[in-house]
Amino acid sequence: MPFRTLWVSLAAALMLQACATLGEGGASRLGLIQQRQTLRCGVSGKIPGFSFLSSDGDYSGLDIDLCRAFAAAFIGDADAIEFRQLTAPERFTALRTGEVDLLSRNTTFNLSRDAAGGNGVSFAPVVFHDGQGLMVKTSRGIRTIDDLNGETICVGSGTTTEQNLNDAFEARGIAYTPIKYQDLNQVVAGYLQGRCAAMTSDRSQLAAARSGFAKPKQHQILEAVLSKEPLAPLSAGGDQRLGDAMRWVVYALITAEELGITKANVGDWLDKANKQTELTRLRRFLGVDGDLGMKLGLEADFVVKTIAATGNYGEIYNRHLGPNSAVPIPRGINQLYRDGGAMTAPPFQ
Repeated sequence: MPFRTLWVSLAAALMLQACATLGEGGASRLGLIQQRQTLRCGVSGKIPGFSFLSSDGDYSGLDIDLCRAFAAAFIGDADAIEFRQLTAPERFTALRTGEVDLLSRNTTFNLSRDAAGGNGVSFAPVVFHDGQGLMVKTSRGIRTIDDLNGETICVGSGTTTEQNLNDAFEARGIAYTPIKYQDLNQVVAGYLQGRCAAMTSDRSQLAAARSGFAKPKQHQILEAVLSKEPLAPLSAGGDQRLGDAMRWVVYALITAEELGITKANVGDWLDKANKQTELTRLRRFLGVDGDLGMKLGLEADFVVKTIAATGNYGEIYNRHLGPNSAVPIPRGINQLYRDGGAMTAPPFQ
């Protein structure tokens, strides 16, 4: 190999390694995002309600609005985003090599991925509590998981879905044949073409997929829940500054809903905080007092900018998954803690 070619290859490799390990004793990737003034957000782009690219080129969904919330908090512009569509097998490589700054892509938070000995990533708080399920055509007469004994099941490869399916069926002594695909669209296509008796994915993704079917009522999501699937955004491991910033942006969305601060009234709440000095907790939360933003490497008013851009967590959920959305999913465990759900946030102090 010519010396110049070798040098270029070595330089490129070192650059990728630097991007991947940024934050390990060096500057945080958060600084790069702020210097670049653009957030590179890895998404799916193929899941209605969560991350979907429409025919007119616009992205929408809960995962997309989280990217917008991060961009608003990090650089003050919710639209300064480069979306990168990634398949499940591609996502962690894209994160490690620095192709994307973070992932907001229906990724399950589990030990193997979070630990340094696994993928070595850093998860933000859970933004959607899900569970893996199975969908079948009602005409097949399949009503329970046991009815799938000896059948074929379409599943995405390189995901926890594949492992959960095997674990659940093995535990019940149910024989099956997996038909594996690279992404959800291929899983859906295989299922609709009759290549398998059932398809499996997170129940939210099954509902999203069914919403786009020509005759959705001819498809049934079985009651069986194969696993817990807490979905969360994530960044490369070792970069505490970026991880902390992501974590507290999500907590800000939840806290805003707890307080009743919305996209429409955040300005009024800010005026109230500015005028009433005794409202110490509110003033801290909105950045009027204290240095909470500075501790995260963000502007003092990052919460205000975030809520002004996307609204609070409940607004984001209702916009994409609420009863009047194209993919209605009962909020259930994703309600606030005070309402019987699991969504809560530590104090801003």
